Amino acid sequence: MARGKVQLKRIENATSRQVTFSKRKNGLLKKAYELSILCDAEVAVIIFSQKGTLFKFASTDQIQKTIDRYRKNAKQLHTVRIDVEQYSKEQLRQESANMAKKIEIIEILQRKLLGQDLDSCSPEELHDIGNQLEISLSNIRARKTQLFKEQIEQLQAKERLLLMENARLTKQRDAQPLQQSTQSNQVVSYLSSCSKSSDIVETDLYIGQPQMRWL
Repeated sequence: MARGKVQLKRIENATSRQVTFSKRKNGLLKKAYELSILCDAEVAVIIFSQKGTLFKFASTDQIQKTIDRYRKNAKQLHTVRIDVEQYSKEQLRQESANMAKKIEIIEILQRKLLGQDLDSCSPEELHDIGNQLEISLSNIRARKTQLFKEQIEQLQAKERLLLMENARLTKQRDAQPLQQSTQSNQVVSYLSSCSKSSDIVETDLYIGQPQMRWL
């Protein structure tokens, strides 16, 4: 039968909590011993129970030796962590200074491209600024031509749609008089037939009581 997953929370029942502590403590110490033997590792385990009882295991003769070794390495790690943090801060300061310098150079170049602060420029710098302006102007003209071309294509497409719609409406308009003429002919034919049937209606006048007439 499969063992259910144990929920990790404090065991409220004191007896069950003590039994679980004893079993898991022994299992942990056993695993520490096996790790030290199988992997030739220096292992130290310190456990305090709820009542303050000390349980420990050390793969060396003295557990204090392992603790001193841990403290030494922890101090070195702390020093390395501080060095890394200081290096990161210094690197960030350097990057910030470089970024500020680049922004300043870009602002100076922008003012020169706008025709400002040109007194300090040499002939070579002025020549370079002129070349940059010509390149920028060429790019602007090319973009402007492209936009005009796209607008013309859109207008031509709209013109084709309008012509098609105009042709459809014209065709529909031309078909309406023919339909009205057909309806008029039908009305005339109907009136003519009614007129013919009225010709055979007897219109003689008789005075006196109605008499039986035989046709």
